[in-house]
Amino acid sequence: MTVSIPELTGDYVLDPAHTRIGFVARHAMVTKVRGAFHQFEGTAHLDGADPAKSAGQVVIKTESIDTGVEQRDQHLRTNDFLDAPNFPEITFRTTRVEAASDTDYRVTGDLTVKDTTRPVTIDFEYTGNAVDPYGNLRVGLEGSVTISRKEFGVTWNAALEGGGVLVGDKVVLEFDISAIKQS
Repeated sequence: MTVSIPELTGDYVLDPAHTRIGFVARHAMVTKVRGAFHQFEGTAHLDGADPAKSAGQVVIKTESIDTGVEQRDQHLRTNDFLDAPNFPEITFRTTRVEAASDTDYRVTGDLTVKDTTRPVTIDFEYTGNAVDPYGNLRVGLEGSVTISRKEFGVTWNAALEGGGVLVGDKVVLEFDISAIKQS
């Protein structure tokens, strides 16, 4: 059973077992490396009748970065990239939510990576809602945004012999969200 968008109004928490916060970056100018963060928490207040009254935040543990290659993950945790010992969290806090259509939303907020905070706008698609077997109302959202890692102080790179660089500047952040309404 699904409910209408106005009936979705309420407070939600991200379900980490069914949510993916990932990224894609260009490597050696020829391929893409995909990864995800496995430790995060997030809350949101959704207002189905007036999306502008919605708000949310996500806190990601930088040490939980995983590309499937431990040596690369260890390098990504160093000061060359995320500097996890000194900056253990990446945060996103909404500043504005706009409905672009019945299922599409533009969520603007402050993204903080290392010690740099910049505004970003993420386009989300509302993918539906359902009551799970335990009686929890769940909503689904999918979204992505492309950022410049250099704008967040993540500037390490290495020149390639044939030209170009080892790591591309553009990083796509991907959000596949399952959120559970709180009673």
